[in-house]
Amino acid sequence: MTLKLDAVMGPLLARVANDAILPRYQHLADSDITAKAVDDMVTVADTHAEDLLSEALSRLLPEAAIVGEEAAHADPAVLDRLGDGLCWIIDPIDGTNNFAAGRPPFGILIALAEHGEAVAGWIYDVLTGRLCSAHRGHGAWINGEPVRARATGEDPPIAAISLMFLDAANRAAMKERIAPHYTLVDIPRCAAEQYPRIVTGINDVSIFERTLAWDHAAGVLFVNEAGGRAARPDGSVYRVDQHLEPGLIAAASPALFDAMAARLAAI
Repeated sequence: MTLKLDAVMGPLLARVANDAILPRYQHLADSDITAKAVDDMVTVADTHAEDLLSEALSRLLPEAAIVGEEAAHADPAVLDRLGDGLCWIIDPIDGTNNFAAGRPPFGILIALAEHGEAVAGWIYDVLTGRLCSAHRGHGAWINGEPVRARATGEDPPIAAISLMFLDAANRAAMKERIAPHYTLVDIPRCAAEQYPRIVTGINDVSIFERTLAWDHAAGVLFVNEAGGRAARPDGSVYRVDQHLEPGLIAAASPALFDAMAARLAAI
């Protein structure tokens, strides 16, 4: 069923990008940006894009609940729908801090979940038009072409590790016990960019502490369907209705995942 959605999802994401996001890129006024929390913001483009996506997706599958990042911020009770039979999960602009600063990367993340597990996902790069998609049990694609995850081949492997949501003790342990085994690179502060980097041979592995559903549902599915591995550090499946639990590893291969998981377990 979900494969049929690809025919409409690409044009929908392009339309929303053209109508709500691109006209405001590098043209935001101070009044167009609101702080939701420390280092977390929302813009008028986020809310406009989420409104357009919610309306279109509700017409596409009227039986599916809708959980959008901005709607959930306004009313946390919306999160209770993540375990529903069918649920759309929307991140209207992933990488909002980048977007608000007038720089890439940023994108749109959409996932469709069934009883708490993602069954389809789309990752749209607004500036380039690159569309990554995945369907549970059917594979992953970039711009309609099948894709298989590939490692960089570098030794040591290339890791993008976010430390911003770790407490001081865990941050120190990560630097002491994990970092020496990898070549560390900057994170793009955008899951819509980080997950494709894992699949396309730019990065080998990434660690996420915060695992909110709208940031990770589509990307986790994309990595797994491409033949990499994305899961909790103990190997358990990432579920969107358990997205407040910390910790997630995404890797270009099961072997890279296992190596990182073992090092984390030894901390």
